Amino acid sequence: MPKYYKRRSKKMGLPPGSLVHIGQPKSGRASVSLMDYDEKHFQEKTIDNVDECIPFKDKPSVTWINVDGVHEVDMLDRLGRAYGLHPLVLEDIANTDQRPKMDDLGDYIYLVAKMIYAKEKDDGLVTEQVSLVLGANYVLSFQEGIEGDVFNPIRERIRTDKGQIRKRGTDYLVYSLLDAVVDSYFAILERMGEKIESLEAELVSHPTPRTLHALQDLKKEMVFLRKSVWPLREVISGLERAQSPLIRPSTFVYLRDVYDHSIQVIDTLETFRDMLSGMLDIYLSSMSNRINSVMKVLTIIATIFMPLTFIAGVYGMNFKHMPELEWRRGYPLVMGLMALVGLSMLGYFKHKRWF
Repeated sequence: MPKYYKRRSKKMGLPPGSLVHIGQPKSGRASVSLMDYDEKHFQEKTIDNVDECIPFKDKPSVTWINVDGVHEVDMLDRLGRAYGLHPLVLEDIANTDQRPKMDDLGDYIYLVAKMIYAKEKDDGLVTEQVSLVLGANYVLSFQEGIEGDVFNPIRERIRTDKGQIRKRGTDYLVYSLLDAVVDSYFAILERMGEKIESLEAELVSHPTPRTLHALQDLKKEMVFLRKSVWPLREVISGLERAQSPLIRPSTFVYLRDVYDHSIQVIDTLETFRDMLSGMLDIYLSSMSNRINSVMKVLTIIATIFMPLTFIAGVYGMNFKHMPELEWRRGYPLVMGLMALVGLSMLGYFKHKRWF
């Protein structure tokens, strides 16, 4: 289960633009990878020193620099200075509790998205903030440093020159990265749909407190996913309407496609949310019906034993002159009377269909 809130108290009292990492504590060094390509050539390398990225800034080819780990603020500062990033942009990159957004700063466009995917070994979700900087001939991507991401298919397409990615510019690369993020939401929705179907069957057959806990966990995941998708839709819509020269007109059709996908994700989320609300009502009704059934049985048993208790109480009194106490067959007659009363009441309840 992802952590839904990250502490911001470390920034209290600091001036704007202060580089303070906000997020899960990380150890070790951040890793930096670089891909430089065009239609005819391709180069990929792991960066040991940020200064190695500087010569690629003014190359005519497309350069994609991916930083995996924003906890090293000194490294962020050096890379930001090299590519002319505003201090407030660097501050937002180091803060992993950002809302998805888009800022057009003229020479570059800054984007924030939430990358969410399922863990391989269990049912948990991995959530990670991705910051993208779209420049004229470069794209900078910043991840939190969690192992794995959803960008491997894009890397493979660049390596093998599949599709149009090597023939197009940085705007198409950013589209591809956003498309991978949105596509990962569909995988999460499929997983949620399977869980909802399983819980529906469990609700009908035999609901338990574990069912309620599973419903609550799904609702939390749904709220978190909704908070990530709704603002991202605005980001993609803003890119689609942008007047920036960094986005070519030929890319707008692809951005509209991603926008449509985000709408589909939102529609599915709303459907799932309504289903979960209904399932929660069904669970509460089912629990109430089970309690009512138990109370009905207990009430029937208590009602049957009320006259029997009365008879037993009458003949349990210690009065001296009770003729029935002298009868030779008094005990079996009283027991037979009790059995007759009990069976008569059971027959009456059965006739009334009370059980």
